[in-house]
Amino acid sequence: MPDRPNALTYKDAGVDIDAGNALVERIKPAAKSTDRPGVMAGLGGFGGLFDLKAAGFSDPVIVAATDGVGTKLRIAIDTGLVDTVGIDLVAMCVNDLVCQGAEPLLFLDYFATGKLSVDVAVRVIEGIAEGCRQAGAALIGGETAEMPGMYSAGDFDLAGFAVGAMERGQALPVATRPGDVLLGLASSGVHSNGYSLVRRIVANSGLGWEAPCPFGPDYAGGGTLGAALLAPTRIYVKPVLAAIRAGGVRAVAHITGGGLTGNLPRVLDDDTVAAIDLGAWALPPVFRWLTGQAGLAEAEVLATFNCGIGLVLVTAPEAAEAVTATLAEAGETVTRIGEVATGGAGPAVQYRGTLA
Repeated sequence: MPDRPNALTYKDAGVDIDAGNALVERIKPAAKSTDRPGVMAGLGGFGGLFDLKAAGFSDPVIVAATDGVGTKLRIAIDTGLVDTVGIDLVAMCVNDLVCQGAEPLLFLDYFATGKLSVDVAVRVIEGIAEGCRQAGAALIGGETAEMPGMYSAGDFDLAGFAVGAMERGQALPVATRPGDVLLGLASSGVHSNGYSLVRRIVANSGLGWEAPCPFGPDYAGGGTLGAALLAPTRIYVKPVLAAIRAGGVRAVAHITGGGLTGNLPRVLDDDTVAAIDLGAWALPPVFRWLTGQAGLAEAEVLATFNCGIGLVLVTAPEAAEAVTATLAEAGETVTRIGEVATGGAGPAVQYRGTLA
């Protein structure tokens, strides 16, 4: 072709294919570290392959979930502390899968940015790989999109997609009954919901992300406010699967946006309600600080944040003790927070006592 002195390249337009290829090479070891039975190919193809039979299923039903990190990502970008938001991304998907009774098998991520920083992307994707290892899922692929003009300098967005499976006939929830026990599993912090309110509260407090953590310097390992609020979402998959397989679990609820108030009704039969004793556990310091700073009403807190309970299992009364022991042996902090009661004209979640 003749010389074109004013010719443009894709790189001139802001897309660096070489950087994308370099990223793929650098994250291959992280992806490889998540291999599990069923994985058929590594990164680099046009799609990921997974063999359900090799994973041990005979008559599987596929379950899928997708999610993001929400505006918690804004804190990670602003502080430069991006190493754990990948764990959040995986957690938000796989914790949903286990609520259906499914075992997470594979995960794919979508990383979009205006200009690709390979070093930042590697840190994020290594966090995704860590989340996959915690969940027992394989990171088998993903997409890195460099889109100049779509994002401000330094910004990026994340989305994730998880696929799991269960044997046919083993889906949750099953019918809940009056007298069933509600077991709450402790959260690791705010997890990945409510951060639009969190960010507003922090802004109104006058504190910066680098300020000493006002609810304890050792809280969740964060010496600064930003680090503490970035404590990654707890992944409950392996302990909860063990409890489900032991028997007696009727339902599992992931306490995400909407809090206990909004999420427990999703797993209850229409003629039952959740009766919760708010005095059964202590409100973690981060929530006490957020509540105090904003003057939040208790009902608002319960309908926005997890309040220290990241997952709730509904169990048959006779199985509650054994389920508690299984979860505790796996490292979970388990609290009996209430029971299922006969429904009526009132709300689907009924509280007694107060958060303290």
